[in-house]
Order: sequence, then C-alpha cells, then structure tokens
Amino acid sequence: MQLLQFPKYHFRFKSNENKRLIFDEIRKKFVVLTPEEWVRQHVVQYLIVEKNYPKSHINVEKQLLLNGTKKRYDAVVFNTDGTIHLIVECKAPSIKITQDTFDQIARYNLVTDATYLMVTNGLQHYYCQLDYEEERYEFMRDLPECKT
Repeated sequence: MQLLQFPKYHFRFKSNENKRLIFDEIRKKFVVLTPEEWVRQHVVQYLIVEKNYPKSHINVEKQLLLNGTKKRYDAVVFNTDGTIHLIVECKAPSIKITQDTFDQIARYNLVTDATYLMVTNGLQHYYCQLDYEEERYEFMRDLPECKT
C-alpha cells in the first residue's frame, strides 16, 4: 500500500480468499484492505495515538439517514455527552479532494452537527471548525487534542 502523510503505525494484516485484510481496532474485525480503508485506518490511529481520543468515542463506517437516503460516514468521534465532536470523510489517495468532497461532508453534517470536520485522501488533510452562529466553517492547521 501507498505511503501516506501520517506518522508510521503498525497494523495487523491477513489474507483470505486472495484478499488482503487489515484489522480494524474500532470494529474489532478484519476488513478488506482497499485504498480508502488504508486511509481510514491511518485516520483512526492518528485520532487515537496523536490526538488522544479514546477508542470508545470513535465510530467507523456507520449508516446515517439523510433526507430519506441511507449514507455511510467514514468515522466520527463522539463527545462524552453523545454529541458528535468530529466527522471524517476519507477518500483513496488517488482521489483528488474537491469542492464535491466538502459538499458531501457538509451534507452529512446536516444530520450530525459536528463541531469539527476532517477531509483526507491520506496525502492531503483538511480540518475545519464549524461556527453555527455565523453559518460558516474555518480551516485549521490541525485538530485539537482530546481534553478528556
């Protein structure tokens, strides 16, 4: 797999029926290693190791309902009160991050009301903080560390 713009992390791999699998610490199972999954697993490790978010606050690949349509978010981090602190949209490294990517995560955020957004293809990372009073988001250099 391609080297990404994250610190180096150790992952568990295995093969099954000619497919390479990677262990997902959050879902507690091996999943097919696609380029997007490679990015998602790096994001999860980044949130746990670099930003100190508890594993128990992170959720991966869950469904949400948006205007009657089923969608799946890549990752979210919950606050202790159950509200959503961060929503993450991952793309494969070969996918260029465009306005469409930001529009996609903004649509998801209509349901989640997250404080922060992260968009990444593993090579480029974008972080935003939402200002709901001003109805805009501000780009940031990085995500804040977990305070709990």
